[in-house]
Amino acid sequence: MSFSSDEVNFLVYRYLQESGFQHSAYTFGIESHISQSNINGALVPPAALLSILQKGLQYTEAEISIGEDGTEQRLVESLSLIDAVMPDVVASRQNQQNQQKQAIKPETAETNGEEGNLNVATTVVSTQSETMEVDTSIEIPSSKATVLRGHESEVFICAWNPTTDLLASGSGDSTARIWDMSDNTASPNQLVLRHCIQKGGTEVPSNKDVTSLDWNCDGSLLATGSYDGYARIWTTDGRLASTLGQHKGPIFALKWNKRGNYILSAGVDKTTIIWDAASGQCTQQFSFHSAPALDVDWQTNTSFASCSTDQCIHVCKLSMDKPIKSFQGHTNEVNAIKWDPQGQLLASCSDDMTLKIWSMKHDTCVHDLQAHSKEIYTIKWSPTGPGTQNPNMNLILASASFDSTVRLWDVERGACIHTLTKHTEPVYSVAFSPDGKFLASGSFDKCVHIWSTQTGQLVHSYKGTGGIFEVCWNSRGDKVGASASDGSVFVLDLRKL
Repeated sequence: MSFSSDEVNFLVYRYLQESGFQHSAYTFGIESHISQSNINGALVPPAALLSILQKGLQYTEAEISIGEDGTEQRLVESLSLIDAVMPDVVASRQNQQNQQKQAIKPETAETNGEEGNLNVATTVVSTQSETMEVDTSIEIPSSKATVLRGHESEVFICAWNPTTDLLASGSGDSTARIWDMSDNTASPNQLVLRHCIQKGGTEVPSNKDVTSLDWNCDGSLLATGSYDGYARIWTTDGRLASTLGQHKGPIFALKWNKRGNYILSAGVDKTTIIWDAASGQCTQQFSFHSAPALDVDWQTNTSFASCSTDQCIHVCKLSMDKPIKSFQGHTNEVNAIKWDPQGQLLASCSDDMTLKIWSMKHDTCVHDLQAHSKEIYTIKWSPTGPGTQNPNMNLILASASFDSTVRLWDVERGACIHTLTKHTEPVYSVAFSPDGKFLASGSFDKCVHIWSTQTGQLVHSYKGTGGIFEVCWNSRGDKVGASASDGSVFVLDLRKL
């Protein structure tokens, strides 16, 4: 097997993206000149680097297990990846295998090679087949899941239209897609929104990831953000309405305001931009961060918060040339921020493993919530409490972490009320149902779990075919959409379950 440095660099770059290290991936891509290679990322399957490493490991194990006489003996202990690249360790294991083979020969002769071999095989299987017990009563049957195929690379994001059963998805294949799930057919219609750039006077695919998308309030327009540095506005029939070009590098997040007249974006160029949705023009660019801006969230129709790898949070307002408030307290990059439904409290989560609650009335955080044991990737407020459609239910906050857990918090008391522990890999996404009674979570263990927010009990579960990047509920609360690392998107129909 032969390979070029460009190929190795691309596989490492893709692995960093798939593992959630978006900012490291961007830096590595710049330094290794990924954009200048002629590799078409859409043709490279997900988890390609891991696949090659696993095959190499299997080859090394096979090499050890085959003796000089050509016979094969099962490895008693699997090689680790580091062991496999150390010649001394490999040679030592080969000697162990040969010695063990000599020791086993008399025993197999006495039992005529039957009973003895059977016992050895049974022991190996019993030690390797320990799996978690699955409660089949909560499993969502495949008949209630519609798998949507079409994307040619991992699908980072998905979002339901707020008024209809249109599901949008964004992928590493440089496309977004709109899936019509209104008629519940097995093969719903899909519109392909190709993200192209001008090159030599012609339009060519950007070959860059679609990193973010958001519907406007009435569901008539979809905004997308891409690694190519452009934001775009699309109509529901797949027509490109506007291309918004002002960022100098990838866009990590974008959001419509509630009124639907402005779009807000955050970029690796350390800036945030408010765009006029009607004209597609930059209304104001804010350059207050000293490192890439990672997330943004509107507080009102003209004010917003932004966070960054610089560990700072700024609250800014249209027409103001300085932040109206700045919050500091995190000790590592701040991954996500969210205003509560009334725009009074701001939640933030960080690689420092903490979740913090801020108020415009205070300079320091109101709550510093420390319970997760690894990075917190995202947070969501429940659509409950004063000012919502569910005013009689308490306001709660959900946090999703790389420690494989989801936590539900009573923000008023600053207390964790439930720890949801059924996932076995990092949790990348959480979403509340519109009535606030359920929480969906998606993890790289390929599972979507649906929990009761009142009891913390797992009520439904579905295992897909790839690690889950995003989960979302439709406006009626009877369907959950999810997007995955293997290029699949699927919809779970929760009616009559």
